[in-house]
Amino acid sequence: MSGLHALEAAGLAGDPASPVHRLDARAKLVGLAGLALVAATAPRGAYPLLAACALLLGAVALAAHVPAAVIGRRALVVLPVAVLAAASIPFVHRGGPAHDVGPVQVSATGLAIFGTAIGKAAVGTLSAVLLAATTTVPAALEGLRRLRAPALLVAIAGVTWRYVFVLAGEVGRMRTALAARGHRPRHLLDGATTGRLATALFLRAHARGERVHVAMAARGGSGVPPRAARRPLARADLAFAGALAGLPLALRLALELGA
Repeated sequence: MSGLHALEAAGLAGDPASPVHRLDARAKLVGLAGLALVAATAPRGAYPLLAACALLLGAVALAAHVPAAVIGRRALVVLPVAVLAAASIPFVHRGGPAHDVGPVQVSATGLAIFGTAIGKAAVGTLSAVLLAATTTVPAALEGLRRLRAPALLVAIAGVTWRYVFVLAGEVGRMRTALAARGHRPRHLLDGATTGRLATALFLRAHARGERVHVAMAARGGSGVPPRAARRPLARADLAFAGALAGLPLALRLALELGA
């Protein structure tokens, strides 16, 4: 039972007894997704709106007692990729004054688009990090089901989450076997071994999936996990979702009307 609890609590951070952790998963899904959506659809140069979204996320992190080191470490998995993907924007978009950066020029419009894109990526990433840090995967899946998300997608997400740990254990055993046989990769030519390892892992994962499917079918499994006990949304849940999704939307409308 302790192993099951550890599996369900994987990814959690902060204080499990905090007000944010105790909220209904639906409230966190709607609130954080709504905030990220408002930020993602904001116009170019909407820095006050993005800053307000960041402040709201900071307040959530403080209330949940999620350490800044944990947030930073998890955000660094995504943000460098976003920065790299948007790095060419200042050089290809024209408009406004141009600035010389070595042998090339960057435009003010391109810089504004680049800054807005990075701000949106940061808000979306922090929203996802806080959701994962304050909500267990079973609770999030149950919240998605109760929000009428497609049942097939929810089932696929649940199976993927459960068996990614199985695959991680399989990779660990295969690496141990390679090391026991004296495999010490030192250059790119050893990539052939990595390719064979990936092929073997794919075949093992496929075989494991077939065995699991047959075992579930033999036991009458329908592929739909059991539902948790339902409870109505409390006032705190509604307030959280309304504040996180409503305040950025109201600020955006105010900025657009005042422009």
